[in-house]
Amino acid sequence: MFETLSDRLTSVFSSLRSKGRLSDADIDATCREIRIALLEADVALPVVKAFVAQVKERARGVEVSQALNPAQQVVKIVNDELIEILGGETRRLRYAKNPPTVVMLAGLQGAGKTTLAGKLARWLREQNHTPLLVAADLQRPNAVQQLSVVAERAGVAVYAPEPGNGVGDPVAVARQSIDHAKRQQHDIVIIDTAGRLGIDQELMRQAADIRDAVSPDEVLFVVDAMIGQDAVSTAQAFMEGVGFDGVVLTKLDGDARGGAALSVRHITGRPIMFASTGEKLEDFDAFHPDRMASRILDMGDILTLIEQAQKTFDEAEAAKMASKLTSGEGFTLEDFLEQMMMVQKMGPIKNLLGMMPGMGQMREQLNQVDDRDLDRVAAIIRSMTPAERQNPKMIDGSRRARIARGSGVSVTEVSGLVTRFFDAQKMMKRMAGGMGIPGMPGGRKGGKAAQKKAAKGRRVSGDPRKAALGKAPGKTDEPATPAGNGLLGKLGSRQQLPPGLELPPGFDPSKFKLPGQK
Repeated sequence: MFETLSDRLTSVFSSLRSKGRLSDADIDATCREIRIALLEADVALPVVKAFVAQVKERARGVEVSQALNPAQQVVKIVNDELIEILGGETRRLRYAKNPPTVVMLAGLQGAGKTTLAGKLARWLREQNHTPLLVAADLQRPNAVQQLSVVAERAGVAVYAPEPGNGVGDPVAVARQSIDHAKRQQHDIVIIDTAGRLGIDQELMRQAADIRDAVSPDEVLFVVDAMIGQDAVSTAQAFMEGVGFDGVVLTKLDGDARGGAALSVRHITGRPIMFASTGEKLEDFDAFHPDRMASRILDMGDILTLIEQAQKTFDEAEAAKMASKLTSGEGFTLEDFLEQMMMVQKMGPIKNLLGMMPGMGQMREQLNQVDDRDLDRVAAIIRSMTPAERQNPKMIDGSRRARIARGSGVSVTEVSGLVTRFFDAQKMMKRMAGGMGIPGMPGGRKGGKAAQKKAAKGRRVSGDPRKAALGKAPGKTDEPATPAGNGLLGKLGSRQQLPPGLELPPGFDPSKFKLPGQK
């Protein structure tokens, strides 16, 4: 959604990095470009003015003039101000002291309230809560049925005593749902209210009546992130008519300019609490202003990537697979398929790669990434027998033809997969062996020449003094002293020492005690 804004800001900052010192003209030109980028992203004009004024004031201050890298300091200032506009710190749900916690959803029709109710319920269920969905949208056709289907997919309960389609009193349904939640021991109640195609008095009155009937702990305003400037006026109308505590952005995966996300919080003073980034129920999470600012400035979102990996990968299985990878042995096509399925559970590959820093400059390559390629690889592996997955070396020409027919691909693709797997195995074995670098864990002690030299034994130097030091006690003409084979034992025979280093007469090294010895 923020691709246009991200590209413009990245180009602005790239022109600054070549300058060791920033003049007032440079700062003015940078702020002008930032203003144009924000306006093109459909950010509200009051927000743009406040943002640019704050950036310009800080950029002309001491923190930039005395910085070792002024350009990087300007980037930091823009990042800080973006975080501030997006809400500063992450805002969490407020839970009631005495359950159930009541959450009321409000917004225009088509903003995605019903689907978002299911996403929020599923997210809360993963947080070890027992949410209850309440069908209080009795005007829109099949709204009750849709909420029931969404609740079933999310694995949560639904309270829908009325059939909807214009039949029933939504205020009474909302009031009765609280008693029902207490009886069924649900700790959170999510009320899905009706929306309209525009702001009208009937919508506001009904939403206000439901609010007064249930006294919700949180009123969340659901806004479509793709409607642009109209999101601000809609939010202001709901704030005056009903009031709300937080904003939920939907359809953040769209191709709109995303100015609503940067405008709603600043205009209404209410934080953005959640964001929906896709059509699936799992495409939903708490809104983190700092992470969103990092994405806009093409600095990546590693924390979200780590959190998704922690949710998807089982810790015991990950440790088991890590041991296979480090040992370089036992890693089969079955393991490869399992790991690939785990990565797919984290979401589209394009989205995962987009969370890496600097990936905004490779957007064309990311757009060419197709998750269906992974599906084809999975089909090839699943068309193999268990023995073939365990030992791909047995896959000859006839077997590859059979696998190709079973997976619906060409023999060349099957051969390519097997070859790439063998290459990956070799790479893992080299990594497990320290990449052949001496001194690395698991690495070889040296090359073939060094090993051959060690096998021949130690060479004796032509210098008699070095030769005397290099002789072992058992190979000299003098017998070994009773001092043993340690360092002091080797010093026991004066004939072993080079000229000028003889021990004084009467000195017995065996009686010499080092500090700490008994």
